[in-house]
Amino acid sequence: MAATVQPPESVTWRVHLDRTMWVGGVRSLMLQALHPVAMWGVWQNSTFQEDPIGRLQRTADFVGTATFGSPEEIDALAARVRRIHRSLRVLDHDTGRRERLDQPELLLWVHCAEVYSYLEVARRAGLPLTDAMADRYLDEQRRTATFVGLRADEVPGSVAEMEAYFAEMRPRLRATEEARATVRFLLWPRLPDNLKFLNAGKPGYFPFGALCYYALPDWARAMYGILPEVPQAAVTAALRSFRLAMNALPERLHDYAFAKPTRDMLERARRRLAAEGYDVSRGLIGLRDPRRWPSRRAAAA
Repeated sequence: MAATVQPPESVTWRVHLDRTMWVGGVRSLMLQALHPVAMWGVWQNSTFQEDPIGRLQRTADFVGTATFGSPEEIDALAARVRRIHRSLRVLDHDTGRRERLDQPELLLWVHCAEVYSYLEVARRAGLPLTDAMADRYLDEQRRTATFVGLRADEVPGSVAEMEAYFAEMRPRLRATEEARATVRFLLWPRLPDNLKFLNAGKPGYFPFGALCYYALPDWARAMYGILPEVPQAAVTAALRSFRLAMNALPERLHDYAFAKPTRDMLERARRRLAAEGYDVSRGLIGLRDPRRWPSRRAAAA
């Protein structure tokens, strides 16, 4: 049976259309790295050390397709992700055992660190969401968790449940050498060959990476201890400035941050929504305005 698609009226669209997703995505990688086995899984099974930007881009591609793709595209994505995960193994340095990478504990940690980072960063940066909307977002994201092989009922579906989950997980987390190396990569990335032309502007990336680091929870920064602490009020102000600047970018320009298959998927999404009666003259991001929804849906909202 084909996957169901989250509609533009969902809280998922409201969060995932916001350009703070880039900060949330990098923050989530830094947070995920604090689970030793999850970190070793990435270290042993990917080219993250050589291509951290590519890893972030692939994460963005997954989230983009899971949010904006057609049922057929989502089904294909979910099958591909589960197939890849089933084939991977990780050597647990604490036990010396080689384990499956798709074990539920690891999949759940990666999911929760990712979606809660998106939500927390977006709200802190100024995206107006009520507490009920925040809970609804996490409940909607249970559906995305099923794409990687989790059961929806085993995934936190509210802010209270998510905070309880992180409190339970904290004793199992630590900053391994691989985790610290990951954060250093994300603060000062090694650009892939196709982006070497951006090397001249690479110093400008550090403030972005530092913003992602400082957006981490206090306890996570304490585990890393890589950068000196700064006033968190300044971090909040920087997040709000970043959001305003990025959300002002034209959508077509912003789309170039994605790989071409994802840009093509987004274009198909625009055409599909236009055929359903949505006004996409201002792009997907314009659909945050209920006046651009079909009249029957706007009235229901």
